[in-house]
Amino acid sequence: MSHSLQDSQTVSLSFEERLDASPMTYAMWRLWMLSAGLIALDGFDFFVIGVALPLIEQDFGLDPTTVGAIAVAAIAGSLVGSLTLGPLTDQIGRQQMLVIDIVLFLVASATTALAWSVTALIVFRFCVGVAIGADYPLSVAYITENVPARLRGRLVIGAFTFQAVGALLGAVTGFIVLSIFRWQFPDSLAPAVHYAWRWMLGVGLVGAIAVAMLRFSFRLESPRYYIARGEYKAAAAAASLLLNQPIAIDPDTEPQPPATPLRYTALFSAQYIQRTILTSVPWFLQDIATYGIGVFTPVIIAALAFSSQTDFIARQLASAKGSAFVDVFLIAGFLLAVILVDRVGRILLQMIGFIGMAFGLLLLSLSTYPSTESSHFVRVFIGFIIFNLCMNLGPNSTTFLLSGEVFPTAIRASGAGFAAAFAKAGAVLGTFGLPILNQSLGTPILLQCLAIVCGLAAIITYLFRVETMGRSLESVDLVSPTPLPDPNSKNESSR
Repeated sequence: MSHSLQDSQTVSLSFEERLDASPMTYAMWRLWMLSAGLIALDGFDFFVIGVALPLIEQDFGLDPTTVGAIAVAAIAGSLVGSLTLGPLTDQIGRQQMLVIDIVLFLVASATTALAWSVTALIVFRFCVGVAIGADYPLSVAYITENVPARLRGRLVIGAFTFQAVGALLGAVTGFIVLSIFRWQFPDSLAPAVHYAWRWMLGVGLVGAIAVAMLRFSFRLESPRYYIARGEYKAAAAAASLLLNQPIAIDPDTEPQPPATPLRYTALFSAQYIQRTILTSVPWFLQDIATYGIGVFTPVIIAALAFSSQTDFIARQLASAKGSAFVDVFLIAGFLLAVILVDRVGRILLQMIGFIGMAFGLLLLSLSTYPSTESSHFVRVFIGFIIFNLCMNLGPNSTTFLLSGEVFPTAIRASGAGFAAAFAKAGAVLGTFGLPILNQSLGTPILLQCLAIVCGLAAIITYLFRVETMGRSLESVDLVSPTPLPDPNSKNESSR
């Protein structure tokens, strides 16, 4: 009798309950590694261009507007990719979109390294960005839907940490390539100007091939995707592979799909608008600073710390080395976020990060004022260290995480895609607009304006907060948007 009762209790468990009670399986780790690999490619590609840009500028004899167009092309592409391929991911599934995404990234990366003109380079960089734009909603949906709730925050941010790993590899790649050309052609600048940037961008293709090999060796759709569509047989097969045990899924144990399927417009309905604002507006404001500062980190360091260096290649080597050094603190910030996100909570961590970013920017603005050479150098690097550390400790981690947690499965990739696209509009503004504003306002005032932007993002985070720490995805969906939820509430599944 007791065995029958136990069996009936086991059968009655929902997929979410089974998932939350499960240890990390081999399939979960492979999904995580795949998502982390995609994000590493994104970080590498977005930030290696900062090292390559001065060479591209000299190679093609470009004016500042064209340089800005090259820098912003991939970011504009990611805006389009997130906005269009996020909703498509909810329609055709995570697995099929991943195939499309990787093929697009491979082709675009190869053609970028072989670009024969400025126009071709901009077009191919845009295509790379489209592929990157798909990675954001795809990666966060894959991880949040397929790991236990108790580990979700750490695993999502852990995967996103690889953006910083990719950024660091971008800076290191730039330094190594420049060093090779300096060693091989000590008396000539032309080979480095004409070919070094192609080598730098081509390294991204090698990483894309490695991720593609991992992707095509393992195929798994998210069981939640099937459940949200009422496809219970397919959900059971996917869940059995994910949890490494036979799983039966039927309508009696799972939430029923809504009578009226959720569409893209639901993101702007009264039920979800608070969440849409929370996930998109602070991320938009963050990316104005993140990409405006991040993409041009080598250029800024060269201008602030190595302005006295007259040798072009020596100056680029020094700035690439300096970029690699400060990028280490991007990784440190992510690691701190992994440790703290399920202790402090998403909202508080995001607010602390924005405030810290503002302080780092203010310190950077002070480095432009007259001082001794040593104190000037120290202020530049301490400002960058605080900015990078707090950015990844807080909003660069939590905005990505929240975008995958606060929306239901039927529109999760759509919501995450919209948030990422809206954020990339801020990245476009920062990357293209900041060099122009820097010429008209000057570096100190520009950095102080960015500090104000970060402070505003902290305020908006507080006003529209929805804390998801410790909640299952189903219970997050059940929380009413008003009044604002209490992160310490134990009755989060009741309205």
